[in-house]
Amino acid sequence: MEFIKLDLQFFSGEKTEKATPRKREDVRKKGQVAKSADVNTAIGLLTVFLAFLFIGPFMMKQLLALMKSSLQETLLLQLSEKNVHELMMQIAVQSAYMVGPIMGVALIAGIAGNYLQVGFLFSTEAVQMKLEKINPIQGFKRIYSLRAVVELLKSILKISFVGAVTFSVIWFQMDGILSLSKLSVEKAFLFVSKLAFQMGLFASIALLFLSLLDYFYQKYDFEKNIRMSKQDLKDEFKKSEGDPLIKSRIKQKQREMATRRMMQDVPGADVVITNPTHYAIALKYDEDKMDAPFVVAKGVDFVAQKIKETAKTNNVTMIENRPLARALYDQVDIGRAVPEEFFKAIAEILAYVYQLKNKG
Repeated sequence: MEFIKLDLQFFSGEKTEKATPRKREDVRKKGQVAKSADVNTAIGLLTVFLAFLFIGPFMMKQLLALMKSSLQETLLLQLSEKNVHELMMQIAVQSAYMVGPIMGVALIAGIAGNYLQVGFLFSTEAVQMKLEKINPIQGFKRIYSLRAVVELLKSILKISFVGAVTFSVIWFQMDGILSLSKLSVEKAFLFVSKLAFQMGLFASIALLFLSLLDYFYQKYDFEKNIRMSKQDLKDEFKKSEGDPLIKSRIKQKQREMATRRMMQDVPGADVVITNPTHYAIALKYDEDKMDAPFVVAKGVDFVAQKIKETAKTNNVTMIENRPLARALYDQVDIGRAVPEEFFKAIAEILAYVYQLKNKG
């Protein structure tokens, strides 16, 4: 029996269940999400090279203008410390104006890549200082873990695949490369620019394909890491719904407090209608509070007996009427006026009670 119990405890601790929405929300707040850095890199590179199709002529024009103005000013001006400073500032401004659009495209692509994967997320948990991050033992485990081996294989695959694609582009342009010496400087520069663009574009597409595979792997690994055991599910249910034992005790205390408050109103009742053994309903008629008699206390079995004992102690009249007692208990809550359908029966009872009080 002990062996079976240990087995059940072992299996209850295995992470075999999918993470609940609450667990996913908790890990997301900590910055733990399924994300591939390769997707951001691939989207950024692909967007930048595609942007060269539209921004390339502008950048070429700016570059030629920068070179022309720099050479002219260098040759015509007599260089001094002040002139060199002004010249370098002018070159810096023109370079920023030339490179700025492509940097802006790269920034937007990086933000878009992150948003496509994880949406909007802001968390400071990942950058908080933790001692385990500088623990050499933990660092050694991370270096020689299965995940590190997988990352190494992924890097080798990326280098091989992207290298093969790039080499293929060069191979198909081999005739043009070999004839570069026969071209003018301008045509050779255009050919090299076109070749570089083709290599970057195809390499970006290849990297994007690999990054999608990496994203699915990261998602699988993330789902595996956030799995929960059956015991985790039970603990989460207790936290969200509350411990059943504690909830039952709270409800019991609430019932006891409500019963005590109810018993305090019984001495002021006009009449207690009984079953006689199972039900007891205390009624009071107060024109200042309600236009009709209302229930100040009601109960069954043990509570009914307590109501009757309290009524007897405080000389509250008790009338036996089984159908009326049962109907009032089922249909009227404490503090509520009795429905109109019971007015006649209760009026007769109250008249009888007042008659008894007057005789007394």
